[in-house]
Amino acid sequence: MLPAGTPVVERVARWSSHHRAAAIFGWLALVALAWVIGTFAPGTDARSSPAGDSGTGQGVLDRQDSREPFWENVLVPRNSPAVTDLVTTLSASGAVADIRGPLDDPAQVSADGRSGLVTFRILGTGTEIRANLATATAAVDAVAARHPDARLAQAGDLSVSGAVDQSIKEDIGRSETRSLPLTLLILLAVFGSLVAAAIPVLLAGTTVLATFGLLSAVDNWIPVNSATSSMTLLIGMAVGVDYSLFFLRRVREERARGVAESIRIAARTSGHVIAVSGLTVALCVTGLLFTGLDNLRGLTVSTILVVGLAVLASVTVLPATLSLLGTRVDRLRIPLLGKRGTRSRFWAGVASTVTRRPAWWTGIAAGLLVLLALPAAGIRLQDPAPTESLPRSVPVIDAAARVQDAFPGVTMPAHVVVWSDHGPVSTPAVRRAVDALTARTPKPAIVVPVGDALVVRIPLGGSGNDEVADRTLTALRETLLPQTIGRLDGVHYAVAGRTAEAHDFTAQVLDRAPYVFGFILLLAFVLLLLVFRSVAVPAVSILLNLLSVGAAYGVLTLVFQDGFLAPLLGFTPYGGVLGSLPMFLFVLLFGLSTDYHIFILSRIRERRQAGSPPREAIVEGTASSSGVVTSAALIMTGVFSIFLSLAAIEYKMLGLGMAFAILLDATVVRGVLLPAALALFGDRLWKPVEPLKDQSRTLHLS
Repeated sequence: MLPAGTPVVERVARWSSHHRAAAIFGWLALVALAWVIGTFAPGTDARSSPAGDSGTGQGVLDRQDSREPFWENVLVPRNSPAVTDLVTTLSASGAVADIRGPLDDPAQVSADGRSGLVTFRILGTGTEIRANLATATAAVDAVAARHPDARLAQAGDLSVSGAVDQSIKEDIGRSETRSLPLTLLILLAVFGSLVAAAIPVLLAGTTVLATFGLLSAVDNWIPVNSATSSMTLLIGMAVGVDYSLFFLRRVREERARGVAESIRIAARTSGHVIAVSGLTVALCVTGLLFTGLDNLRGLTVSTILVVGLAVLASVTVLPATLSLLGTRVDRLRIPLLGKRGTRSRFWAGVASTVTRRPAWWTGIAAGLLVLLALPAAGIRLQDPAPTESLPRSVPVIDAAARVQDAFPGVTMPAHVVVWSDHGPVSTPAVRRAVDALTARTPKPAIVVPVGDALVVRIPLGGSGNDEVADRTLTALRETLLPQTIGRLDGVHYAVAGRTAEAHDFTAQVLDRAPYVFGFILLLAFVLLLLVFRSVAVPAVSILLNLLSVGAAYGVLTLVFQDGFLAPLLGFTPYGGVLGSLPMFLFVLLFGLSTDYHIFILSRIRERRQAGSPPREAIVEGTASSSGVVTSAALIMTGVFSIFLSLAAIEYKMLGLGMAFAILLDATVVRGVLLPAALALFGDRLWKPVEPLKDQSRTLHLS
């Protein structure tokens, strides 16, 4: 029997280690059930709704009994006989309609007069659309073959989105195939045993598998896109391996006490750290809900699921597995690897050095982080256009870039949605207002009915997502539309499309950012206050986290906005940083870095409560924890660094931001700045808040 007041995590771990079969097979049954649910649960995927005005416009289109047609563009030399051949061939294909070209429409001629644009609508519904696109593409290819001197470039709604989707699938596949071997190699270096290294990977892998199964059912109500699935994979692998690593390393450290006792101690210490850290990550990520954005709701749910399952595996099936294996966990050893002790002499030396002159080292480390953060003062939040997201080595992206150069904005037009409270809007007054609008906007514009509504496709100029496009979008919303369609009684309008969606998304992120940041900061403060029962500990912790996040922002701005190291990392800068990335990094880094922070502080407090002098407690607590923290950070850094090898610039940004911030946090922040700051404060840091001094140990980690 365990004594009264034994923490829940220790009770669960002890039960699991005594009922090994039930714990292990129970976990496998849970994973299998989640997989069955994801495979066979009926339902349809939930669709995300864009933010703001673009969301209003898209909502109107979604309510129509027909869908907005897809348009394709083909760039051709203006005076080439290929123009006539292309129009004739496309007309005879039976796959397209509403063909417009430079021979009959001056708006289809480029500003320099050298290029023409042939635009057409893809016919069909459902699966017919893809088949007709293939037919139209084959027709374009046939014309290109007959006119080898005329370079044709096709890029439109379906061809570009298809290239982006294919690239995302390939990127996700590469991240999956590269993350597991890399993680296993790092764990082999840490443990030196194939069995010990395989345990965290297997637990993390089954955690991700179970999460994906449950997400397939969740997707019936909350949108879960491909980017969310990719992030779930990496977060699941990272935290799953980290939590297992923390627990397994503590069991190894206490091995001399026997298998059962070492598991009990690990559950009481590292197990509590894992539970509180997982709770912190899950609660922090709920801050994304303050944005009110559909796609971030899916990311919130997926992160909570994968982190919650990782915690559950770490305190149930992991103790059961370690109890079952006993000393056999070190079988299949790799020569020369994993022979280091649990105490890191390197970090002991670093901590010993910085605690001798804490003020000096605090200033140096903080100054370095502030210096790294300085470029973030000029950060510009801007989503990349498809031609900026993917390299031009992708044929369709190269074609889209060429079309974009000749006809700025045509590949990412604004979709002005016009509708009425009283049925169809195909009235003479509406047509006159639309004509007045298109006469004052960039060409070529296309007007097409969609059910009872109208959609006016208007190129915005520029790249589609740059300052030129933003100025045109603002003028369209604030001046041109109010002066034309806005003067009609009972007629409404909204501007949708990729540019508008990205603009509205970023605007809503910036508008809600204070609420998200405030929630995370308050939550982190309260959680650390309850854990350590001291005001100074959460205050110092939050300050260190802010320095770490600020440095990550600065590096992202320097690399991706200003183009530093662009040739090395294989991308072309477009003058901005992904709009949602700073907020996402803030939320996720605050949650994940708290793992390391709590783990190190708990070991330091253990030493202090055991009677060690303050400086010795800092040095020895850091020495016994920073090694495993560095190993865990190296795994996370390696996993997120895989994103740097992917094609899309958005993934490269996320990979560099997360990898750099985690590595910086585990080395400079936790290895240098934290022990220096602790030494600077001395025992004042641990002075408990009186109302919390005698409370229960629900969140107490020692």
